[in-house]
Amino acid sequence: MPHFTIEYSANLDARVDMGLVVELMRKAAVETGIFPLGGIRVRAIRCEHYAMADGKPNYGFLDMILRLGEGRDLATRQKAGEHIFKALSAHLDPVFTETKFALSFDMQVNDKDTSWKRNNIHEALKAEAVNG
Repeated sequence: MPHFTIEYSANLDARVDMGLVVELMRKAAVETGIFPLGGIRVRAIRCEHYAMADGKPNYGFLDMILRLGEGRDLATRQKAGEHIFKALSAHLDPVFTETKFALSFDMQVNDKDTSWKRNNIHEALKAEAVNG
C-alpha cells in the first residue's frame, strides 16, 4: 500500500511536468522491489495558496509523503526511500539551478490496526499475467 502524495507550489507548473514526476515516482517505487504493484498510488496536489520563508513569491516547494503498510524493517525502508528520493532529486536538479526551491520527502508507516483498505487491482494484475 505505498501511497505517495505530492504537494507542490503552483509556481512549479512552468518548470516541472507533474505528470512526468508522478510516473517517475511510480517507476522508482516499482524499482525498489518491496512494494506490491497493485498497491502503488501516486498523486500530485497543486497548492495555489502558500507562503514560504520571507514571503517572496519566487520560492517553490515540493513535499512528498509516502504512506506504507507495516512489515518492512528500517534498513529496507531506508534503502527504498534513498532510491526514491535520489530519483526525484535528480529529476528536479534543473529547478534547484533555476530558482530557490525546497524539496522534502517523508515516509510514514501506517498502523495496521487503524488502516482499512479494499482493492481488487491485485487480482486483476494476477489474472492479466496469467492470461496475457
